[in-house]
Amino acid sequence: MITQNYLSRLFSLEGSTALVTGGSSGIGRAVAGALARAGASVVVVARGEAALAATVEELVADGCRAAWVSADLGTREGVRSAAEEAVRAFGEPDILVNCAGVNLRPPMDELGEDVWATTMAVNLEAPFLLGQRFGPGMARRGFGRIIHVTSQQAHRAFVQSGAYGVSKGGLESLARSQAEAWSPSGVTCNTLVPGFVMTPLNARLADDPEKVAALAARTMTGRNGLAEDFEGAAVFLASRASAYVTGQSVFVDGGLSVH
Repeated sequence: MITQNYLSRLFSLEGSTALVTGGSSGIGRAVAGALARAGASVVVVARGEAALAATVEELVADGCRAAWVSADLGTREGVRSAAEEAVRAFGEPDILVNCAGVNLRPPMDELGEDVWATTMAVNLEAPFLLGQRFGPGMARRGFGRIIHVTSQQAHRAFVQSGAYGVSKGGLESLARSQAEAWSPSGVTCNTLVPGFVMTPLNARLADDPEKVAALAARTMTGRNGLAEDFEGAAVFLASRASAYVTGQSVFVDGGLSVH
Protein backbone atom coordinates (compact mmCIF):
# COMPACT_ATOMS: atom_id res chain seq x y z
CA MET A 1 0.00 0.00 0.00
CA ILE A 2 2.86 2.38 0.83
CA THR A 3 4.39 1.71 -2.57
CA GLN A 4 1.10 2.20 -4.37
CA ASN A 5 0.38 5.47 -2.60
CA TYR A 6 3.89 6.75 -3.23
CA LEU A 7 3.77 5.95 -6.94
CA SER A 8 0.31 7.48 -7.22
CA ARG A 9 1.53 10.73 -5.68
CA LEU A 10 4.36 10.85 -8.20
CA PHE A 11 2.81 9.62 -11.41
CA SER A 12 -0.98 9.44 -11.21
CA LEU A 13 -2.82 11.70 -13.65
CA GLU A 14 -6.21 11.26 -11.96
CA GLY A 15 -8.27 14.42 -12.20
CA SER A 16 -6.26 15.88 -15.07
CA THR A 17 -7.22 16.46 -18.69
CA ALA A 18 -4.93 15.93 -21.66
CA LEU A 19 -5.13 16.97 -25.29
CA VAL A 20 -2.99 14.88 -27.65
CA THR A 21 -2.61 15.86 -31.30
CA GLY A 22 -1.70 13.09 -33.71
CA GLY A 23 -3.05 10.74 -31.08
CA SER A 24 -4.73 8.22 -33.38
CA SER A 25 -1.59 6.50 -34.68
CA GLY A 26 2.06 5.79 -33.93
CA ILE A 27 3.77 7.50 -31.02
CA GLY A 28 0.81 9.81 -30.44
CA ARG A 29 -1.58 6.92 -29.97
CA ALA A 30 0.77 5.22 -27.53
CA VAL A 31 1.14 8.44 -25.55
CA ALA A 32 -2.61 9.09 -25.51
CA GLY A 33 -3.20 5.56 -24.23
CA ALA A 34 -0.55 5.89 -21.54
CA LEU A 35 -1.95 9.18 -20.24
CA ALA A 36 -5.49 7.81 -20.23
CA ARG A 37 -4.50 4.63 -18.39
CA ALA A 38 -2.59 6.76 -15.87
CA GLY A 39 -5.89 8.47 -15.07
CA ALA A 40 -6.18 11.50 -17.36
CA SER A 41 -9.26 12.32 -19.38
CA VAL A 42 -7.86 12.42 -22.90
CA VAL A 43 -9.01 14.21 -26.04
CA VAL A 44 -7.35 12.86 -29.18
CA VAL A 45 -7.06 15.22 -32.15
CA ALA A 46 -6.19 14.07 -35.68
CA ARG A 47 -7.68 14.04 -39.17
CA GLY A 48 -8.98 10.54 -39.86
CA GLU A 49 -12.27 9.85 -38.14
CA ALA A 50 -12.06 6.05 -38.42
CA ALA A 51 -8.67 5.89 -36.66
CA LEU A 52 -9.82 8.41 -34.06
CA ALA A 53 -12.97 6.45 -33.30
CA ALA A 54 -11.02 3.18 -33.03
CA THR A 55 -8.51 4.76 -30.64
CA VAL A 56 -11.17 6.17 -28.34
CA GLU A 57 -13.24 2.99 -28.48
CA GLU A 58 -10.24 1.00 -27.27
CA LEU A 59 -9.57 3.40 -24.41
CA VAL A 60 -13.19 3.52 -23.30
CA ALA A 61 -13.30 -0.28 -23.35
CA ASP A 62 -10.35 -0.22 -20.92
CA GLY A 63 -12.31 2.02 -18.57
CA CYS A 64 -10.68 5.29 -19.59
CA ARG A 65 -12.31 8.66 -20.25
CA ALA A 66 -11.59 9.65 -23.84
CA ALA A 67 -13.02 11.67 -26.71
CA TRP A 68 -11.91 12.64 -30.17
CA VAL A 69 -11.89 15.66 -32.45
CA SER A 70 -11.31 15.46 -36.19
CA ALA A 71 -9.42 18.52 -37.40
CA ASP A 72 -7.04 19.86 -40.02
CA LEU A 73 -4.13 21.34 -38.07
CA GLY A 74 -2.63 22.74 -41.25
CA THR A 75 -4.68 25.92 -41.01
CA ARG A 76 -4.98 28.48 -38.23
CA GLU A 77 -8.74 28.24 -38.27
CA GLY A 78 -8.53 24.45 -38.08
CA VAL A 79 -6.29 24.65 -35.03
CA ARG A 80 -8.51 27.18 -33.27
CA SER A 81 -11.66 25.19 -33.99
CA ALA A 82 -10.04 21.97 -32.77
CA ALA A 83 -8.98 23.64 -29.54
CA GLU A 84 -12.46 24.90 -28.74
CA GLU A 85 -14.13 21.63 -29.65
CA ALA A 86 -11.64 19.71 -27.50
CA VAL A 87 -12.42 21.88 -24.48
CA ARG A 88 -16.11 20.96 -24.73
CA ALA A 89 -15.29 17.32 -23.96
CA PHE A 90 -13.65 17.56 -20.52
CA GLY A 91 -12.78 21.21 -19.96
CA GLU A 92 -9.48 23.08 -20.22
CA PRO A 93 -6.49 20.75 -20.51
CA ASP A 94 -3.75 20.47 -17.91
CA ILE A 95 -1.56 18.53 -20.36
CA LEU A 96 -0.90 19.37 -24.01
CA VAL A 97 0.98 16.90 -26.20
CA ASN A 98 1.88 18.00 -29.74
CA CYS A 99 2.59 14.87 -31.75
CA ALA A 100 0.83 15.61 -35.05
CA GLY A 101 3.25 16.13 -37.89
CA VAL A 102 3.92 15.86 -41.59
CA ASN A 103 7.11 14.34 -42.95
CA LEU A 104 7.66 15.95 -46.36
CA ARG A 105 11.35 15.88 -47.25
CA PRO A 106 12.13 16.43 -50.91
CA PRO A 107 15.75 17.23 -51.82
CA MET A 108 16.65 20.74 -50.73
CA ASP A 109 16.95 22.07 -54.27
CA GLU A 110 13.44 20.77 -54.98
CA LEU A 111 11.90 22.14 -51.78
CA GLY A 112 9.09 24.43 -52.82
CA GLU A 113 7.23 27.06 -50.91
CA ASP A 114 4.14 24.84 -50.70
CA VAL A 115 5.98 22.04 -48.89
CA TRP A 116 7.73 24.56 -46.64
CA ALA A 117 4.43 26.22 -45.72
CA THR A 118 2.61 22.94 -45.04
CA THR A 119 5.46 21.61 -42.91
CA MET A 120 5.73 24.74 -40.80
CA ALA A 121 1.97 25.04 -40.39
CA VAL A 122 1.46 21.54 -38.98
CA ASN A 123 4.79 20.88 -37.26
CA LEU A 124 5.50 24.29 -35.73
CA GLU A 125 2.67 26.79 -36.01
CA ALA A 126 -0.06 24.47 -34.71
CA PRO A 127 1.92 23.72 -31.51
CA PHE A 128 2.57 27.45 -31.10
CA LEU A 129 -1.11 28.31 -31.48
CA LEU A 130 -2.22 25.58 -29.10
CA GLY A 131 0.37 26.73 -26.60
CA GLN A 132 -0.89 30.29 -26.84
CA ARG A 133 -4.43 29.07 -26.32
CA PHE A 134 -3.77 26.81 -23.32
CA GLY A 135 -0.44 27.82 -21.76
CA PRO A 136 -1.62 31.04 -20.06
CA GLY A 137 -4.58 29.22 -18.52
CA MET A 138 -2.30 26.50 -17.16
CA ALA A 139 -0.09 29.22 -15.68
CA ARG A 140 -3.05 30.92 -14.00
CA ARG A 141 -4.11 27.60 -12.46
CA GLY A 142 -0.56 26.94 -11.27
CA PHE A 143 -0.02 23.63 -13.06
CA GLY A 144 0.51 22.50 -16.62
CA ARG A 145 2.52 20.18 -18.82
CA ILE A 146 3.40 20.85 -22.47
CA ILE A 147 5.16 18.06 -24.35
CA HIS A 148 6.30 18.27 -27.95
CA VAL A 149 7.43 15.26 -29.98
CA THR A 150 10.35 16.28 -32.17
CA SER A 151 13.02 14.38 -34.12
CA GLN A 152 16.69 13.59 -34.43
CA GLN A 153 16.61 16.04 -37.34
CA ALA A 154 16.19 18.83 -34.78
CA HIS A 155 19.81 18.18 -33.81
CA ARG A 156 21.53 16.78 -36.89
CA ALA A 157 20.94 16.83 -40.63
CA PHE A 158 20.63 13.49 -42.42
CA VAL A 159 18.34 11.70 -44.89
CA GLN A 160 17.26 15.01 -46.43
CA SER A 161 16.18 16.89 -43.31
CA GLY A 162 14.89 19.81 -45.38
CA ALA A 163 11.94 21.73 -43.97
CA TYR A 164 11.13 18.87 -41.60
CA GLY A 165 14.36 19.28 -39.66
CA VAL A 166 13.89 23.04 -39.52
CA SER A 167 10.37 22.67 -38.13
CA LYS A 168 11.47 20.23 -35.44
CA GLY A 169 14.42 22.41 -34.47
CA GLY A 170 12.02 25.31 -34.14
CA LEU A 171 9.72 23.19 -32.01
CA GLU A 172 12.51 22.54 -29.51
CA SER A 173 13.23 26.27 -29.38
CA LEU A 174 9.51 26.87 -28.84
CA ALA A 175 9.59 24.54 -25.82
CA ARG A 176 12.41 26.55 -24.29
CA SER A 177 10.58 29.83 -24.89
CA GLN A 178 7.41 28.41 -23.38
CA ALA A 179 9.39 27.13 -20.40
CA GLU A 180 10.91 30.56 -19.85
CA ALA A 181 7.48 32.17 -19.95
CA TRP A 182 5.39 29.77 -17.90
CA SER A 183 7.57 27.51 -15.75
CA PRO A 184 7.69 30.08 -12.90
CA SER A 185 3.93 29.45 -12.67
CA GLY A 186 4.18 25.66 -12.57
CA VAL A 187 4.01 24.82 -16.27
CA THR A 188 6.80 22.60 -17.57
CA CYS A 189 7.56 22.47 -21.30
CA ASN A 190 9.73 19.71 -22.74
CA THR A 191 10.30 17.67 -25.88
CA LEU A 192 10.52 13.96 -26.50
CA VAL A 193 13.09 13.16 -29.18
CA PRO A 194 12.52 9.77 -30.84
CA GLY A 195 15.04 7.64 -32.61
CA PHE A 196 13.83 5.71 -35.63
CA VAL A 197 10.38 4.28 -34.98
CA MET A 198 8.43 2.43 -37.66
CA THR A 199 5.25 4.50 -37.58
CA PRO A 200 2.99 5.63 -40.45
CA LEU A 201 5.12 8.79 -40.63
CA ASN A 202 8.14 6.64 -41.56
CA ALA A 203 6.27 4.15 -43.71
CA ARG A 204 8.29 5.12 -46.77
CA LEU A 205 11.30 3.30 -45.29
CA ALA A 206 9.42 0.03 -44.80
CA ASP A 207 10.43 -1.08 -48.29
CA ASP A 208 14.13 -0.63 -47.52
CA PRO A 209 15.00 -3.37 -44.97
CA GLU A 210 18.72 -2.67 -45.29
CA LYS A 211 18.20 0.95 -44.25
CA VAL A 212 15.99 -0.11 -41.36
CA ALA A 213 18.63 -2.61 -40.19
CA ALA A 214 21.36 0.00 -40.50
CA LEU A 215 19.40 2.39 -38.30
CA ALA A 216 18.95 -0.34 -35.68
CA ALA A 217 22.69 -1.02 -35.75
CA ARG A 218 23.38 2.64 -34.91
CA THR A 219 21.58 2.32 -31.58
CA MET A 220 23.09 1.04 -28.34
CA THR A 221 20.15 -1.26 -27.73
CA GLY A 222 20.49 -2.94 -31.12
CA ARG A 223 16.92 -2.28 -32.22
CA ASN A 224 14.69 0.44 -33.57
CA GLY A 225 12.05 2.02 -31.40
CA LEU A 226 8.48 0.98 -30.76
CA ALA A 227 5.62 3.37 -30.12
CA GLU A 228 5.16 1.93 -26.64
CA ASP A 229 8.73 2.92 -25.73
CA PHE A 230 7.39 6.45 -25.21
CA GLU A 231 4.67 5.61 -22.71
CA GLY A 232 6.75 5.84 -19.54
CA ALA A 233 8.57 9.01 -20.56
CA ALA A 234 5.28 10.67 -21.48
CA VAL A 235 3.63 9.81 -18.17
CA PHE A 236 6.70 11.10 -16.31
CA LEU A 237 6.73 14.41 -18.18
CA ALA A 238 2.97 14.78 -17.74
CA SER A 239 2.99 14.05 -14.00
CA ARG A 240 3.99 15.91 -10.87
CA ALA A 241 7.17 13.83 -10.79
CA SER A 242 8.67 16.09 -13.48
CA ALA A 243 8.05 19.39 -11.69
CA TYR A 244 11.75 20.36 -11.89
CA VAL A 245 12.31 19.23 -15.48
CA THR A 246 11.61 21.94 -18.04
CA GLY A 247 13.03 23.30 -21.28
CA GLN A 248 14.66 19.93 -21.91
CA SER A 249 14.97 17.60 -24.89
CA VAL A 250 14.51 14.06 -23.60
CA PHE A 251 15.95 11.53 -26.03
CA VAL A 252 14.04 8.25 -26.26
CA ASP A 253 16.18 6.71 -28.96
CA GLY A 254 17.95 3.61 -27.70
CA GLY A 255 21.20 5.56 -27.56
CA LEU A 256 21.20 6.40 -31.28
CA SER A 257 22.11 10.04 -30.65
CA VAL A 258 25.19 9.25 -28.56
CA HIS A 259 26.55 6.24 -30.44
